[in-house]
Amino acid sequence: MDCRDVRTQMLDYQRGRLGPELQAGIRAHLAGCPACADAEVAERALTEVLERRLPQHPASLALKRRLAERWPAPAEARPSWWVRWGRSFAPAAAVAAVLLLGLPVYYELGPARQGNGAAGMVAEAVNDHVRVLQSEHPLEVESSNFHQVKPWLTARLDFAPAVSFLGDQEFPLRGGAVGYFLDRKAAVFVYGRRLHTISLFVFRAEGLPWPTRGLQPIGRGQATLRAARGYNLVMWQAGGLGYALVSDVDARDLRELAAKLAG
Repeated sequence: MDCRDVRTQMLDYQRGRLGPELQAGIRAHLAGCPACADAEVAERALTEVLERRLPQHPASLALKRRLAERWPAPAEARPSWWVRWGRSFAPAAAVAAVLLLGLPVYYELGPARQGNGAAGMVAEAVNDHVRVLQSEHPLEVESSNFHQVKPWLTARLDFAPAVSFLGDQEFPLRGGAVGYFLDRKAAVFVYGRRLHTISLFVFRAEGLPWPTRGLQPIGRGQATLRAARGYNLVMWQAGGLGYALVSDVDARDLRELAAKLAG
C-alpha cells in the first residue's frame, strides 16, 4: 500500500468504513510514513472544524429550486476525475474554505497558538477516546499481559511510555495501540472498569500548552481534571511525557486509576 492509496482512503479510514485488512494496512503505513501521518492529523483537524465548529445555515426553498433547475443532468458513462483524485485535493479545498470564512476559525486548528490551548488539548483527548470507542478494531495488541503490551508499543514509538501500572481486578488491562495526540505519536493503553472503556494516551509533553492553574494532586504529581461532552478527563505530565486519561466512568473512579498510574 503506497501513499496515494492511503490518502485516497483517509476519510473512510478515520470513520471506520474500511474492512479490517484495509484498516490494518493503513494503520501500518501511517506508523512508518511521517508525511502521511501528518496528512492524517491535518485531515482529522479539518473534519473537526468543518463538521463541528463552522456555522450551518439551511438553504431557502427558493434557492433549492433554482439549484435543482440549473443542475446539469449526469452524463452517461463519463468517468469523473474526482473519484480518483478528489480526496487528495479535498484537504486543500477545505483549508481554502476555512480561510475564506475567517482566520479566527483557522487558528482553532492549532491549540498551541492561542490562549485557549488547554481546552484544545482536552478536546483532542476526548476526540481520541471517541475514536477508540467507535473503531471496529481499536487494539493492535489485545492482551491483559502488560509485559506483552508495553514492549510492543515501545518498539513502534520514538520514546518509551513510562507506565508501570499492570492492571488489576478493578481496572484490568485490555491491550494497546499506536495512535496520535495532536501532532505527535502516542501510546494508547486501554483499561476497563466493569463495562466501561478507559483510554490512556501517553505522548511527548514538550511544546504543548499545558494548563498551569487549578491543578489538583494526583499520585506524586499535579493534574488537570475536566469534564467535556459527557466524559471525564485527567491530564498530567511527568518526566517529559504527557498523560491523558479519558472515560465516561465516574470521576472518582478515574481519579483512582490516575493515582495508580501517576504514583
